[in-house]
Amino acid sequence: MKNAIETFNLTKVYNNNFTAVNSLNLEIPDKTIFGMLGPNGAGKTTTIKMLTCLIQPTSGKATVGGYDVQKNPDEVRNLLGMVPQQVSLYKDLTIMENSQMCADYYGVPKDERDSRIEDLMELVDIKYARDKRVGQLSGGQKQKASLVASLVHRPEILFLDEPTIGLDPTTKRTLWDLIRELNDDGHTIILCSHDMHEVDMLCDNVGIINTGNLVAYDTPQGLKDSLLEDNKKELKEALSQVHEESEVSSSKIENLEKLSLRKMSFLLQNQDEQIISSIQENYYYQIIRT
Repeated sequence: MKNAIETFNLTKVYNNNFTAVNSLNLEIPDKTIFGMLGPNGAGKTTTIKMLTCLIQPTSGKATVGGYDVQKNPDEVRNLLGMVPQQVSLYKDLTIMENSQMCADYYGVPKDERDSRIEDLMELVDIKYARDKRVGQLSGGQKQKASLVASLVHRPEILFLDEPTIGLDPTTKRTLWDLIRELNDDGHTIILCSHDMHEVDMLCDNVGIINTGNLVAYDTPQGLKDSLLEDNKKELKEALSQVHEESEVSSSKIENLEKLSLRKMSFLLQNQDEQIISSIQENYYYQIIRT
């Protein structure tokens, strides 16, 4: 399988000598959904900006659709669609007007433009609001409108930056179904998200970036299995040591187990009791207790 995106020691150092991305080597297979995870300030946004030709790398190389982002930026941009976390459409224009403007920018033929937009509106189920101004739309409607504008030039690769944040569960699932449908139609999708459940549901592969480094790369199941195995070993070693030192109370064992569970939930960022409780009910937690 060929790769839609490849990076080779991709690095970005800002003027204050801060290294935002450090020798990133990454392969994203064509026509897959790739999840990019990491805490705020990890280097995800800088990576995306380099891949979308918004900023230049300090060193290293990246190819998108086979084109070098530094040597062939125009060709790269024509392959890309971008749905930012904050919808960037003009609030005083309608969905139709915003989409027409994007189509004209990418040089979509006039005789195809409106029919493409109508088809995309039908695909994302927003046709009923085609003549509504963006400023009048709900959060979910704005995300759908943004998708229409991003897809009108038929990009091969689509970047989605936390597309479901702040949406109600019903709208979120509708967008998940749409993301799957777009992938089935042949689009490569790069999904930036803090929602581990979303990544688990949608992504073929996941990369975790922290302090500018790629610290993990695997399938969602592979990441869970490796994390589970590491925590099983640490927990058993800790419990064994405590048992050797003194009589241990059930509450102390529970505290150690919760500490391990918190480490398992670090990808979710919000390490609260609700997450711990959810993991405790999971099948994998039952394995740890054996």
